[in-house]
Order: sequence, then C-alpha cells, then structure tokens
Amino acid sequence: MRPLRRFPIDDVSQVGEARRAAQALATELGFDADASGRLALVVTELGTNLVRHVGPGRHAELLVGPDVARDAGPPAVQVLAMDQGDGMDLERCLRDGYSTGGSSGTGLGAIRRQADRFGAFSAPGRGTVIATRLAVRGERTSVPARLPAFDIAGLSLAAPGESVSGDAWALRRDGTQWSLALADGLGHGPDAATAADRLMALLGEAAPGLLASPAAFLDSAHEPLRSTRGCAAAMVALDEGGASLRFGGAGNVIGRLISGVADRSLLSQHGTLGLQVRRLQDVVYDWPPHAVLVLHSDGIVSRWSLADTPGLLQADPAVIAGWIARDHLRGRDDATVVVVRRHEGP
Repeated sequence: MRPLRRFPIDDVSQVGEARRAAQALATELGFDADASGRLALVVTELGTNLVRHVGPGRHAELLVGPDVARDAGPPAVQVLAMDQGDGMDLERCLRDGYSTGGSSGTGLGAIRRQADRFGAFSAPGRGTVIATRLAVRGERTSVPARLPAFDIAGLSLAAPGESVSGDAWALRRDGTQWSLALADGLGHGPDAATAADRLMALLGEAAPGLLASPAAFLDSAHEPLRSTRGCAAAMVALDEGGASLRFGGAGNVIGRLISGVADRSLLSQHGTLGLQVRRLQDVVYDWPPHAVLVLHSDGIVSRWSLADTPGLLQADPAVIAGWIARDHLRGRDDATVVVVRRHEGP
C-alpha cells in the first residue's frame, strides 16, 4: 500500500518540500489547476502554522498521501498536521482566519474554506491534530442531504526507510452492506506489501454474499495468499441501520469499540493467512451509541488510552486516527489506524 509520506517540520524550508510532494501527487492523480492550487495553499498554511506556533523539538510534522476511503468518488489527497506542542484555542483560530472582504484570509479559516473536509482537535499541553481532505474537482464537494451510515477514515505509515507500507486497508460498499478490511503483511517492505495488497484485491473481487461473513472471506483468502509472505488480517461487516457489527480476524490486527464509558476489544484468532490458520469464526458485537470502532496493526502499541483527552472521540475520524498514530507509534514497523463512526437515524 502507498503510505502517507511524513515531513518533519522544524523550519520553513521543510514546508516547501512537503508542498512540492503534494503537488507532484496532485499531478499524478489528475488534479486540475484549481484543485492543485488549493492543495498547495493548504499544505503551505498548515506547515507555516507549525513553524510559527509550534517550533522545533515538538514533534511537528505533515502527513501527505492519497485518500483510501473515498468510496468510489474522485481521487483525493489527505493532509494532516500533527504536533505535541502547547495546544491552541481552535474556535478563536478559526474565527481569526475568517475574511468578510473576499480575500483568502489566513490561518485555519483559510484552510477550512479550501478543503473539502476539515477536522481538528487540540488539548492544552498535548498538542494538535488537523486533518484535511482535498478532492480532484475544482469546486468543493457539496454537503450530502443526509449523513452516510458510517464515517470512515484512516492512515497508513511505512516503516522507517521504506517507501511502501506492508500494511493495507480498504473499504467496499454493496448496497447497505459495508466491508472494511485491514491487513498486516509479515515483516515490512515490498514483499509484505504484496501480501497485504493481495488481500485488498481479493476484497474487491469477492462476491457480495461472501463478504457478509468476515470469517468466510478470510478463510477463502488463505489459499490465494500462499504464494505471498502471508499476513495477519481482520475484517468487519457493517449493515446500515444496524446496532452491531460482525468481526473476524487472524493474527495481531487489533480492533476496539470505544466510547466515553466503555472500551471493548474485538477478538482475533491465532494464525497467519497464507501460512497457517485454523478455520475462523465470526463474532457479533453490539455497537453502543456514540462508540467509535478502531482497527490498527501492531505498528501501534496495543495498550493505549484516550481517557486523558476528553472530547477527542467526538472529533473527525481522521483526527482520531492521527492522534492515535502520533502518540502510539512503535517506530520500527509499518503502522495503520482506521476509525469508524456510526451515524444513527436519518
């Protein structure tokens, strides 16, 4: 899988490097001049804000890469700004960036206006994560008449020194059925990526009926993956309007349902697809109101908590994924985090 690229931001020269990488990606994805310009502005503003307001030594960085969870929409780019600085007053910063005179404005207000999607969270002494998404279209994406049943976002980072990620994740929709899978190829580098990407290809090729059972799908992928290094994997089947999920997993992909009052782990079975695995079984879990689903690979430490950041669970799923990755990377392997929020009612 093609990961998000990481750009540490300690001085203004590094902002230019991130902007050039974003514009190269925009050209590759077919962005027109207007969309490419909006992307360049967002990267420049986010990076400049990190230089001005965070400074060196505070783990400030930009993440730039293609968006996976676009659900068959136009190609899009994710840009995240993350730091462990003093935090900020987001409401004030957004208000200060507002312009009534028709100019571009400055700061977060300008970023929010240019992006097709914008989310942010900040905590005193804990820093800030800002997540944006920009699509290929020159005009901003219109707001849908109703929210989708599930709001899904994630990020994947390569192991140090690698240009590809041995992790992969993908989303598929068939009517009211949503299928979400995450794979962690053994090791890292191109061979691990081949295994994980193969599982994502199988997800796209599978008959919709097979995807109703995550265990059945993962069992069916075992033989095709024998020609690869093999991978740990998990899959979740989601039905619109339902208050539960169906989960199946093999190996060390972690799943958790987290709310302000509960934190429940989803149980995977031992084994590695493509190498050795016992017959898998589905497990159905109730999905409490206001809970979010988090899936991640073992590039993220397993014992993490969001209890010390009140309000984070109400943030955009891309922001939650970025916050978890920022604070809990092992730092020596590929890492992927995917977050899902369920919307209730019309």
